[in-house]
Parts: sequence; structure tokens; C-alpha cells
Amino acid sequence: MTSHRAAQGFAYHPDQFQQIVEDTLSLARKLGASDAGAEVSEGVGLSVSVRKGELENVERNRDKSLGVSVYLGQRRGNASTSDFSTAALRQTVQAAYDIARFTAEDPAAGLPDAADLAQPQEAARDLDLFHPWDIDAAAAAELARECEDAALRVDRRITNSEGAGVSAQQAHFWAGNTRGFRGGYSSSRHYLSVSPIAGRGKGMQRDGWYTSMRDASELASPQAVGRYAAERALARLNSRRVATAEVPVLFENTVAAGLLGAYVQATSGGALYRKASFLVDCLGQPVLADHVDIREDPHLPKGKGSAPFDDEGVRTSARDVVQGGVVQSYFLSSYSARKLGLRTTGHAGGSQNLSMTSRLTRPGDDLNAMLAKLGRGLFVTELMGQGVNYVTGDYSRGAAGFWVEGGRIAYPVHEITIAGHLREMFRDIVAIGADVYTQGSKSVGSVLIGHLKLAGS
Repeated sequence: MTSHRAAQGFAYHPDQFQQIVEDTLSLARKLGASDAGAEVSEGVGLSVSVRKGELENVERNRDKSLGVSVYLGQRRGNASTSDFSTAALRQTVQAAYDIARFTAEDPAAGLPDAADLAQPQEAARDLDLFHPWDIDAAAAAELARECEDAALRVDRRITNSEGAGVSAQQAHFWAGNTRGFRGGYSSSRHYLSVSPIAGRGKGMQRDGWYTSMRDASELASPQAVGRYAAERALARLNSRRVATAEVPVLFENTVAAGLLGAYVQATSGGALYRKASFLVDCLGQPVLADHVDIREDPHLPKGKGSAPFDDEGVRTSARDVVQGGVVQSYFLSSYSARKLGLRTTGHAGGSQNLSMTSRLTRPGDDLNAMLAKLGRGLFVTELMGQGVNYVTGDYSRGAAGFWVEGGRIAYPVHEITIAGHLREMFRDIVAIGADVYTQGSKSVGSVLIGHLKLAGS
């Protein structure tokens, strides 16, 4: 049950949302729906940006929505509205019903099985996700200025800025279906970011940093964010190109989450049942290096990917996704599970608090230790472009970072491309650092790949 704090900053109370869902399901039943589901939500937020000390933008958002799914046997119709009036509810349910009437039957269509739905006590699990930030535009702008000013004061070579921003967001929802599921909760997400520019003319380099938390009191200080962003930009000055070669590549923890994201994409139900993945039929097969594990815990307090149930109301649970490099489970919604002849894993809406670790990692395996393991090769701190083909597994990305010699950073590099194949890259993970960084709902340390092709000058 959403706490009383959910009313703070919202136009609607949770009780109102619960009634809207009940009214919507009742209307669907009266029309003759065999099943129906509904979700009503509201989001409120403030975003402020400054550049070179001047206020650039102030945005306030307030969004609301009701989504309805109506089933006539194995025919499904969906409709949505931002109007919560009684007349609008009737029209929206009618629209979903009419769509279902003229939609072809789909053997995989339908609500989740009742046995998979979160029970009331499970749906009401408090994961401490709601921490509204009582900040106005003036205070947010001042925080952004402090952050940008901290970056500009680090070194005279910090010559410009693309700006700094503060965002405070909160939302709540309630959902239910005709198979008995009811549940909803409030959540928040706040951030502070800055992007300074170092150098002048053709030698300019940009970098940035940010901090993002559900609880604003846990954000890094604007001074710390600004200083680190400036240091990252300065480190990129006098970048060079490097010769084409095949070398070990160390992915900084900030970009290594992309490798974990690629794994999730390739083992998600939609890609699997469409045969649009290079990892089709990989269940029980070794896909990653034999020292690598992937664990998921959707119930971490304040976790950015935490949820007591998925977007369909299916209960979530902690699980081993990969053990010793071997695939233990996919990421499935009810629909994709039926298409594959499997059971839902509670992933309608995506993965929840994933961590990728190595059994070889020691507590002292910080970035310096990982650079030493790299020896001679490329340390990647930025990736560009969308050169990942999840059907074939081909991987090609623009990159920037540092050339490493003798386990130490030698000089910054840019305008290079790294290329390989994800299946080979996953099996060629040599080490994962203890320098764990959480990006969104994915946590991983720096990742060392044994060899990748590097296209340079």
C-alpha cells in the first residue's frame, strides 16, 4: 500500500487511483471482457539547467495516464487516456474492447497466470523508493551553479561549459486486473550533472559527471561532481590517434554496464522468440567466461531497479541469472514466456538490479590493479554510436579513452573504433574489477576483455 507521503506534491491520492482502477475493471466486465487490466499513474517533476552561471531553462512536468487492456478470449485491445472523468473512462474501455473485437487471436495473449501474480503482502513490500525532494527552482539553480562553478575553478584550462542541471522527479501508480492482482507504490529519482570543456580550438575536450539517487540527501555534493567532471575533461587534453591493432581492452566501470545491458537484450524474451538474438537457445549453455556470475535482486532498499512486482503484477524474486558463465534463466514477460513454452520470470518492464561479478576478483582490484592486468592496450572511458547488432552479435563502437603501457596510463586517445563479436567478448572476459559502479539498475566493476580489434590511424 502506498504510504501517506504519496500525497505530497501529487494531485491525486492513492485512494482515488484505486477507485479509478476498480471502476475501469468493472466497465470492462460489463462490456463482456473475459479479462482486463488497468494501470493509472501520475508523475511530477522539476528540471533546471544553467550555463556559465546563467539560468537557461526551468521545466515543470505533471503527467498522468490511464492504460487499459481488454481481453476477449485470446484477442487483446489496448487504449489509454489522460482524462480521468467518468465519460473518458467509458470511452477508453470501449475503445480497448472494440480493438480486441477486431484483433486476430493470439495463443500467447492473456493476463499472467494467477499463480504468478504478487499476493497482497508481496505487492505491499516497502522497498523505500519514495523520497520527494522539497526544492524550488531558485534552490535547484543555485545547486547547478555551485556544481558548474566548482568545475570551472579546477584549472584555468577549463575554458567553457555545456552547462549543469538539477532534476527532481517523483511518481506514483496503482494497477489491478480481473485475476485478483492489486498493487502500486510511489517512487522518486533525482540527479545533478555538469559538462565542462577543457582547452581551446581544435584541441577542446568535453567530459562530464553526474550523481543520481532516489533520496536527494544521498547525492554527491555539487563541488565533488564539478571537480571530478573537470578532472575527466582535463585528462583528455592532447588526445592522439593510435595505430590499428588487436589488443586487450579495459572498459571503465561507467561504460562496462553497456556490456551487461547487451547480455540482457540478447536474452530477453522478445528477441528470443523472434529469433532476433545471437544467444537463441542458450539456456543451460556457457556464454560468459567460467568465472563470471550475474545476480539479480529486485528487493534492494532504494535500488534504482527495485520493484515488488513487474509491469504485469507478477511477483519479482532474487535469482542467479548466470552461474560460472552458464545461463540459468532468461528475462521473460508472460507473453514472451508463452511464445517460448516457458514460465514468466517477472520481467515485463525489464531487468531489476543486476550485478555482474567475477569469482577471481579480490578486494584490492581497484582501477590501478585493473590497469596493471591490462598491461599494454586500450582503456575505454567513452563509447559512441549504436554499432551493436543483437541478431548477429557483431560489435563495433566508436571509442575514446587512454593508451596504457606497462600497466600505466600513457596518453589519451580518440577517434578510434573497437570491434569484435559479443559471444567471443563474453567468453573472453579476463577480469572484473572491485571498482563497482551502479548505472541505472546495473552494477559492475571495470571489465577486461582479452582482445579486440582496434581501428585507428
